Amino acid sequence: MQTPNSNGLHPFQAVNPASGELLEGNFFRATSADVDAAMQAAVTAFETFRRAGKDEKARFLRTIAEAIESGGDVITERASAESGLPLTRLRNELVRTTTQLRLFAALVEEGSWVQPVIHTGPPDIRKMLVPLGPVVVFGASNFPLAFSVAGGDTASALAAGCPVIVKAHPAHPGTGALVAASIRSAIEKCGMPEGVFSILFDDGHAVGAALVKHPATKAVAFTGSLKGGLALQKLAAERAVPIPVFAEMGSINPVLLLPAALEKRAAEIATQLAGSITLGGGQFCTKPGLILALRSSSLQTFTTALADAIRETTPLPMLTASIHHHYHQLAKAMTAANGVTLLAEGAPASGTVHFPTRARLVQVSAGDFLSNPHLQEEVFGPFAMIVVAEDVHELRSAAAALGGQLTVTIIAEPDELPAHENLVQQLADLAGRIVFNGVPTGVEVCAAMQHGGPFPASTDSRFTSVGQGAVARFVRPQAWQNWPDELLPDELKSANPLNIIRITDLTCARK
Repeated sequence: MQTPNSNGLHPFQAVNPASGELLEGNFFRATSADVDAAMQAAVTAFETFRRAGKDEKARFLRTIAEAIESGGDVITERASAESGLPLTRLRNELVRTTTQLRLFAALVEEGSWVQPVIHTGPPDIRKMLVPLGPVVVFGASNFPLAFSVAGGDTASALAAGCPVIVKAHPAHPGTGALVAASIRSAIEKCGMPEGVFSILFDDGHAVGAALVKHPATKAVAFTGSLKGGLALQKLAAERAVPIPVFAEMGSINPVLLLPAALEKRAAEIATQLAGSITLGGGQFCTKPGLILALRSSSLQTFTTALADAIRETTPLPMLTASIHHHYHQLAKAMTAANGVTLLAEGAPASGTVHFPTRARLVQVSAGDFLSNPHLQEEVFGPFAMIVVAEDVHELRSAAAALGGQLTVTIIAEPDELPAHENLVQQLADLAGRIVFNGVPTGVEVCAAMQHGGPFPASTDSRFTSVGQGAVARFVRPQAWQNWPDELLPDELKSANPLNIIRITDLTCARK
């Protein structure tokens, strides 16, 4: 297996994180010439692709889905070898990937997503959303399919009418190459311009930086660490023409446990949260990493049950050597911090897992939590911290110390919520998604999903990276004033030839 843009320089191989073995296939770091060629091809493709009809774009997205499905077994087997994730999980992720593509196809096909607004005047002004241009997408480590080469970022950018240049994640280049081949086959089958999609490889950061700085790049989509997202945002801001970076970054996804719920079902809640904390080796961006609660006998019952569940967990492979190193380093530092007590550890690695997880549960008082800002940082992996407050005032102080989050979970009995309305609202203000009596892991792909939150969860809380709303990241509004009807886009022509929903003189109708 070899990447299509091989240049004979700087080869690297993927590593199986479960066994530590090097996997078949040499991959090559893209050169500056490769970067420029991909970007120039995208610029050329944009002139054609931006004018593609809605049915044409919808067919393209569905054809990509079909091509990925036809190679599904090979793709998921390679993804499992490169990520250490089980085949069952990856088969489900492949379905999620193709489902996303089809959801965006349906969105494009219906057509009203461009939000046409018509003011008949005088003056006559007509507005709609138009694509930005070439978009750079960074693949994510923890979702080698659904947040990678043909994942939600790519699908939403293509739906918007933007060419995509993917910087493949170095942990799963083989998976990326296989999915890229599926996209290329769809390009050929649908007669799309070749530069509408490109993929570049690198086992470091140089190629990604060059893509962000390239003058033809109009937007960036990234899922990963806070450090990585901020580095990309800094590069984008320092350009002669700054561009938006839509980065989903760190989140500890706090869980608030209210007393009445613990009194009724402490053990049940503990079992539910243990599964969420350790799901996929804790390597989900929505993993609940912080539990806020008032001191009580019911909390002690919950803590004991959760600690017992954590001890029963077995090691899973971590996604990469780097993630493994940082997890154990951060978990050790957190555990050693002043006032922190280790409640439970999962079973130690047996030696059969090369980069193993080891779940950890710790506890700290609200006072000690507030005195150490480092305890408020994300630990990516199966680590969770219980913060015990003496009263609601301490709970509110702990909540006030937190930054923006992807999710906040409230576990409570409905009749106790009114007494804690201010605390619940305070936490809700931090998050993009508020979960009631559930767990935050498991992100439904639908139009109502909000996957993003106030900084540092993401760089712009107004947008989502999951669901059909993700398309809004890659468009901008544009207005036409007093233009001849025949020269307007079809979406804005008076006869509404596309039969889409439009706002006309403050009414909403298909007219």
